Amino acid sequence: MKYLRISPDLFINNRKNFVSRLKSNSIAIFNSADEFPRSGDQTFVFKQNADFFYLSGIDQEQSILFLYPDCPNPLYKEVLFLRQTDEHIAVWEGHKYTKDEARETSGITSVYWLQDFDSILHSIINYADNIYLNTNENDRYLHAVPYRDMRFIETLRSKYPLHNYLRSAPIMRDLRVIKSDIEIELTQKACAITNDAFRRVLRFVKPGVTEYEIEAEIIHEFIRQRATGHAYNPIIASGPNANVLHYNDNNQVCRDGDVILFDFGAEYANYNADMSRSIPVNGRFTRRQRDVYNAVLHVMKEATRMIVDGTVWNEYHDEVGKIMTGELIKLGLLDKHDVEKQNPAMPAYKKYFMHGTSHHLGLDVHDIASRYQKFRVGNILTCEPGIYIPKEGLGIRLENNILITQGGNVDLMAAIPVEAGEIEEIMNS
Repeated sequence: MKYLRISPDLFINNRKNFVSRLKSNSIAIFNSADEFPRSGDQTFVFKQNADFFYLSGIDQEQSILFLYPDCPNPLYKEVLFLRQTDEHIAVWEGHKYTKDEARETSGITSVYWLQDFDSILHSIINYADNIYLNTNENDRYLHAVPYRDMRFIETLRSKYPLHNYLRSAPIMRDLRVIKSDIEIELTQKACAITNDAFRRVLRFVKPGVTEYEIEAEIIHEFIRQRATGHAYNPIIASGPNANVLHYNDNNQVCRDGDVILFDFGAEYANYNADMSRSIPVNGRFTRRQRDVYNAVLHVMKEATRMIVDGTVWNEYHDEVGKIMTGELIKLGLLDKHDVEKQNPAMPAYKKYFMHGTSHHLGLDVHDIASRYQKFRVGNILTCEPGIYIPKEGLGIRLENNILITQGGNVDLMAAIPVEAGEIEEIMNS
């Protein structure tokens, strides 16, 4: 890992909070993420299972976490199983955790090699009444591939069919949405790296530069500052490309007079930043571009004020839609007649602002959370309104990451330039 060592207190406290919600005499088992094939003899860069990392801090493949707080054998109340390394693995793949390193990272005393998992599990599983197993219950995810957790469930049920099996995901959904101080610091670090990358880009962009050259500047700054890399596939969308919401080609020339829509963020220690900005290729917005830009900025500022403890998700998005509607009328994109005859299920503003305003942020860019719960202290949410006008070859999106605190909210990206004048000033300095 490139990132600096994280205090094991984060993972110790996360495990305490998790096991406090288990039914009595229960076992919970978490698997590391799969290694996915990229070609005949290569795998994709490993990305750890967010729940496994949240509870253990272990950022390595082929690992298992076992939690049994009521275990009659105190040695097995919490156990970490790791892939055993050897000289061959060291030569071909590099360093893997030693048992001592895993103890220091996770705060777990009992660490064994993975080959011991079946025998240790069998020695105690029949003393437990309940078994909590984990799956991906993020409602943005549609299960299609039998990933490691699903395969593990089938295997375990075939061996131990009479236990009471329960879901860990509802507990994790409730825990992960509230960020601890250490998690906030890690997210703030990801935002700070993203800030530096954006400022680097502002000084780099000029007519004739390509989208992929800009992408290269971003990843250079990310890696230079110990980020793992991109939190998600970056969007570098110049001119009409900005109207493709998930544009990832990043292969076009940025032309004089166009605006580039950026959507990128650094991943640091598995925690993510998620930023959107829109800048003029030549360093100066046209009058029309600035008007659209300031309309989006106004909506973002008003929406940010609503991201506080107790806000209701659907009501929030409805209010943002009303503010956006007013701005679109001012821009001449809608008129009052359009609004009067609109279908409430598909408001008129959706023609130009078709995505949601916010999502939760954390170990996943679209972090697991309930959309039916009110916003709470400790939530980190994005705020990302946009206006997309295909006929004008113009798309503007602005996005910051907002932490809800007891006294209101804190913009974790407050240091990143967002005012049109400040962006122009930096680009022309």
